[in-house]
Amino acid sequence: MSAADDAPKICRPISSDSVAWETWGEGTRFGSRFRHLTIAAVGENYHVGMQIEELAPGMQSSPAHYHMLEEEQVLILEGQVTLRLGDETHEMKTGDYVCFPAAQRAGHCFVNNGTAPCRFLIIGEKNPNEVCVYTDSNKVMVRSLGRGQIYDRAALRDYWDGEKTER
Repeated sequence: MSAADDAPKICRPISSDSVAWETWGEGTRFGSRFRHLTIAAVGENYHVGMQIEELAPGMQSSPAHYHMLEEEQVLILEGQVTLRLGDETHEMKTGDYVCFPAAQRAGHCFVNNGTAPCRFLIIGEKNPNEVCVYTDSNKVMVRSLGRGQIYDRAALRDYWDGEKTER
């Protein structure tokens, strides 16, 4: 194999308008539509992701959560939205920016309490060993154990539970 075979493929510009909207959500509380620009440009397994998300009035973007290994950054492109960050709320509008550093132990999510859609740009890492904590529902996701592996944090066990400690 030559060095040329190991070189990254050339990534050409794409138009965000050429990326189809996808929908995500559950029930009447959670949901948005998004354009995953990174997947369209370089594929699913890239280590940084960027997407444009649109949150309709009355909707919440996701369950409140924080990441142990991944950083997220958000820039509001148009509209207004309420950021839940731990026990605080912050009103955000076009041009506002927020960063969620890895291991910042304050759950975050967006809620559109307005009457018009809100669009924002999300940039985040994709770590194969990510641990994500869901603060409202006391769950944890451990990506390295498999896609969609979410566990109940209330089921905590002692280090020696289930071990045969006597010969």
